[in-house]
Formats: sequence, C-alpha cells, structure tokens
Amino acid sequence: MLRRKVLFSVAGLAVLAAAGIAQMTPWLQWSFLPPKILDEIIGETSGENAWNAIMETGGYDKDRPASEYGPTSMFHETKFYMDKLKEYNIPGVELVRFPTNKAWDAVKGELWEVEPIRQKLASYRDMAAMLATGSQNADVTAELIWVGRGTKEDLEGKDVKDKIVVTDGPAGMVSSLACGDKGAAGVISMNSSRPYFDPLQLPWGTVRLKFAFQIPPRDGDYLKRRLLAGQKIKVHAQVISEQVDADFQNIVFEIPGTDPNAGEIIFSAHLFEGFVKQGGNDDISGCASLMEVARVLNTLITENRIPRPKRTIRFIMGPEISGTGMWVKANKALMEKTLCNINLDMVGEWLSKNQSFMCLMRTTYGNPHYVNDVVENYYRYIGESNREHVQNRSNFYPVPRRIVAPTGADEPFYYSIETHYGASDHEVFNDWAVRVPGVMMIAWPDRWYHTSGDHVDKSDPTQLKRVAIIAAASAYTIASADDDMAIKIAGEITSNATARMGHQLVRGLEELNNATPETLAEAYRTARAYVSSSVTNEKETLATVDQLATDKKAVDDYVASMQKSVDEVGKANFAALDAHMKAVAKKLGTQPVALQLTDIEKTASKIVPKPTAKVKENGYRGYAELIGKVPAEVRNKYPVKTRYTGELQLLINGKHNALEIKEMLDAQNPTKTDLQDVLNYLEVLKAAGLVEM
Repeated sequence: MLRRKVLFSVAGLAVLAAAGIAQMTPWLQWSFLPPKILDEIIGETSGENAWNAIMETGGYDKDRPASEYGPTSMFHETKFYMDKLKEYNIPGVELVRFPTNKAWDAVKGELWEVEPIRQKLASYRDMAAMLATGSQNADVTAELIWVGRGTKEDLEGKDVKDKIVVTDGPAGMVSSLACGDKGAAGVISMNSSRPYFDPLQLPWGTVRLKFAFQIPPRDGDYLKRRLLAGQKIKVHAQVISEQVDADFQNIVFEIPGTDPNAGEIIFSAHLFEGFVKQGGNDDISGCASLMEVARVLNTLITENRIPRPKRTIRFIMGPEISGTGMWVKANKALMEKTLCNINLDMVGEWLSKNQSFMCLMRTTYGNPHYVNDVVENYYRYIGESNREHVQNRSNFYPVPRRIVAPTGADEPFYYSIETHYGASDHEVFNDWAVRVPGVMMIAWPDRWYHTSGDHVDKSDPTQLKRVAIIAAASAYTIASADDDMAIKIAGEITSNATARMGHQLVRGLEELNNATPETLAEAYRTARAYVSSSVTNEKETLATVDQLATDKKAVDDYVASMQKSVDEVGKANFAALDAHMKAVAKKLGTQPVALQLTDIEKTASKIVPKPTAKVKENGYRGYAELIGKVPAEVRNKYPVKTRYTGELQLLINGKHNALEIKEMLDAQNPTKTDLQDVLNYLEVLKAAGLVEM
C-alpha cells in the first residue's frame, strides 16, 4: 500500500505524517495492545479452524433440501454454527427468526441437446448456478437461436417466438426482453464478468420470466460457433421448481463485559445472500472468521489469559442486510448503547492468488469514529510486520512478527486503507436512524465474486488467521479501553490525520493544476473546501474518543489539544494552497483569486439543519416511509438530483450548515453536488418532519 504524505512545520510545530512502505522503519511496529495480550491473541488464533468451517459450510454449491425450510427447521449453515457455538461454550447464543415471503427452490433443472446429437448441456445437479434463480416450471423441446448480447437492438427482426435464445448477455436482462412480448420459450446464457480470467465461472443469475440456463463461457463459445455456422440445434429443457416457506435466521451471541452500561461493540457477517447462492468467500469466510474471533476471545478470557473487558462484544450473522436490518430494527435500545460495528465481508481470499488487497473501508464524514484508526493500527501492524523477509533484509532486520498459518501462504499481507464503500451489513449500522459507525474488512477485488467459482479452494488459512487477529485485537482494544487507551487512540488519530489531510491537499493542488483562467476561482474554492472538510472530519473523529473516557475532563482536554494540532495542519495546508494558487495564476497570466461567497452560498451558510426525533422513531430505515409520503407538489418544487442523499442525511447533525454539508459531500466523492440540490433535499426532509432548520 502506498501513501502520499505532506510535511509541514508551522510555528515550530513539527507534524510527522504516517509513512508509506518505502519509508517504514523496519524494526518499529506498534500496536495499541501490549505484547503480552497481543501475543496471546496471535498464538490462540487458528486459520485452519476458520478454513475448516468454510469447508463444512461453503465447500461446494449444494441443493438445499426441502427439510431445511420452514419456521422450525434450520438451514445447514445455521445448524453448523449453532453446534459450534455450543462446542465453544460461547454465552448468550440466540437463534432469532423473522418471517419472510416465499422462497424459490429448485428441484430439477436439466438441459439436453436432442438434435442433431444427444448430449447434456447443463444440469442443476452439476452446478447450481447453471439454473437461474426464479426459473419457472417447464418441459420444453425447442430450437436454439443466437441473439448476440440479447439487447433490444439484437432482438430486432429476429423470430424468437417459441425458441430458446442463446446469448452472451446477462440472463435476467435477455429473459425480460426475449421472453415477454417476443415470446421466446427460454434463455441459455454464456455470460460471465471475467471469462478470460476463469472461463468456467458462472454468475448467479435471476430471471422473472420463463426460465434460463447458464453455461460456462468455454462451453458456450462452442455452442455459439455451431449456431453461427448455421447448424440447427434442438434442445429439451426441463425445470421443476417450487415456492417454499422460509424465514430469516440470525445467529446472535456475545462475549459479555464487566459493565453492562459501558457500551458494546458489534461484529457482523452474513451467512446468506438469498437461500440458493452459496459462497466460500462471500461470506462464509466472514462468518468463519467471526466465529474464530469469538472462540479466541472467549478462550483467553475464561482461561484468565487476558482480562475480561469492560464492554460487551456482540456478534450477529444471518441474511445479508435484510436479516441484519430486521434484527437492528427490533433492538433500537441496544443500538443506542452500541459504540461501533466491525463488518467482515469476503475476508478469506488467498490474496496473491486472487490478485487482491485486504481492504479496510472506513466510515464516512457523516459517521466519524475512532474505530477507523483502531482497526487500521492492526492492519499496519500485521502488514508491516510480515514483509521484511521478502526484501532481502532478513540478515539485518528479521521479520518483526511472523504470522503464518501452518498450512497457509507464507507471503506479505497486502493491505489497503480506503475510503467508505457500502453494499454490506455495516450499512445497516451506518443508517441515519441507527447511527452506529461501521467499518468493513473485505478482500477486493474478488475474482470469483458472485460466481460459481467462489469456493473454499480460493481461501487461505494464513489470510483467515491474520483477519481474525485484526478483528479480535481491534474489538478487544475498544472493549477494554480505559482513559490511557483513549488518549493513546486520540494520538493515533492525530498522526494518521496528517496523511488524510495531506491527501485532500494534493486533491486541491490538482484542481488548481487543471484550472484555466476562467475556472481558477472555482478550482480554488473547491480546493479550500477539500481542506476545510478534512479538518472538520478529523476534529469530529477525535471528539468521539470521549465515549471511552471515565475521567472526561482529562481525556477531553487532551482531545482538545489534538484538535488544535489538526487546526494547525489545516492552516499550513491553506497556506500551501494559497501559494500554489498564486503560482498557477501567474502561469495563466491572470490575477490571484480573492474569494467571496455567492448569494446562494451566503444563504446556505446560515442554514443549520438538525434531525428531529422522527428520524430514529421507527428504527432502521423507518424514516424512508415518511420521505415517501412527501407530497408531489413539494418534490416538484424542490427537485433532487444528487446520488449522495444517504451521506447528506448523516451530515445533518445540528452543527454543519448547508454549505459545509455540500463541501463535505464533494470532499468524499468523485463528482460534485450542486448546492441547490442540498437546499432542495433539506426542504424535502423538512416536509417529511425529519429535519428542523
């Protein structure tokens, strides 16, 4: 992982940014926890134990039998982990069920060529992904026809009625276009998002009309060439499916703290993305790692190898977002005392084999929190401690802390600390009505993401061991934190902040570098907004450390001193921008910029929105119903085009004015938000009773 850093000296204050790999002192690796505790966590954690759990529950895609469905039955994965929790003597175990709609279940899916030869082309028994989810019952013999990508233009002029279309487009899209008014009998898709990386992998497809079979690109290409050569091919497609009763099954358990009023840390991972798709990495690996975290901490605490922490560490795993969301909505009181969430999603991949990084996805500016820097500390500890032996320096600087599973890869820990990304269970906790800051640990990119290739053979015990160590150490650090640890965390935030603010500075410098005489003023305005937004975010992040304090005054005084340091770095960055703006102006042959607020900016700077009690009244996403009831005349009067309404909501805290909200959106996103859009959305939220101005 490479970082840019900026070094400034202002009024005698030396600000040292966290260094990148090339500058890392090879013998200086530090962590929040003392070695005697961290060594226990490292030693107890087993990557093989987590790998075996993936093998048991995600080793292959199996047909889920009817006996697993129903309000009193348990899915295979649920029963496995419930049994393991009992074996590990984990306390507070609950199986929390929520009703859902009927679920689609495949019984049979066979596709055979019958003319000119007889051969099997696809079978649900061979690969579950070969039959698209939602496929309806069928017993059809029909001719094949090639339709290219299967777009509207590709289908134009082709007689597909009562034929089965063959395509390299997505099954769901082609089915909607070909099987509706066009009257096609079904679809055979050879679509794959990564056909050159793995010509055997199939995506998990879904259709709403007729049926669709999916075949690997390797086999599909052969079928395509036969059709393009003019061969007439007939197939027999047989599909038997049914709608079954199912429920959302959430497994909840805990490592209890000594003080039930001190707050909680919640881990999340998902066992299910629907009931048909199953994946070794997505996200059985997250659940297996989460279970290992619970086993390790419970073992160390019950054997008195580490002290029981003050705060409870809770765990939940179930259906992605939907099941987690229902549980969070049903536990509003618990959410009020929850400090943060650590979400494990797709964490088990063998990094070099998958050509990926182990990423930490931070919270947004709307949910600032110290959990980001705590988890980053352990990423860095493992990353920097497990790379020196590959740099031919081992004779002088031996590996500081070799962390390798007995049967796992012996390679560096490729990691990346990144800005926020959603699309997983941590977004339930980050929701406007919940406001529990959540980060995500994830291996990305994932070459087998959402495909039939996502099996345990892509997982690495070393990676699983390292992930479980990071997760366990991070949670234990927060759960056991006292005033001294709170101060230590605040210092770490301040150090890391210099690098993050430096990143926003360089974004601003690039805005100026790309300016023309006509756009220089706007570029300078944007550049300063990047810096001011980053300063605000870092100061608000520091303020959250107060959650951990017992001696509030001592900790808050220290935090205030660190916030002043952040302000000083901000001033230095503003000075750098000013100097660079003048240099660019000279190069462009124009006058330096003297910024003044526009009329709309003056208006926006005086509007400070505050959320009302209705935001949290109905729990997770309950406010969405109120937004949906805003009259059409209000929506027409205040149209909203921005895609970033979720983050806009989070930035409404009674402190940020509307102009600052717009600037903080811009600092986090690749495209700018129109200030009028922000003002319009505030009016919509006001009409919904969710915001007061």
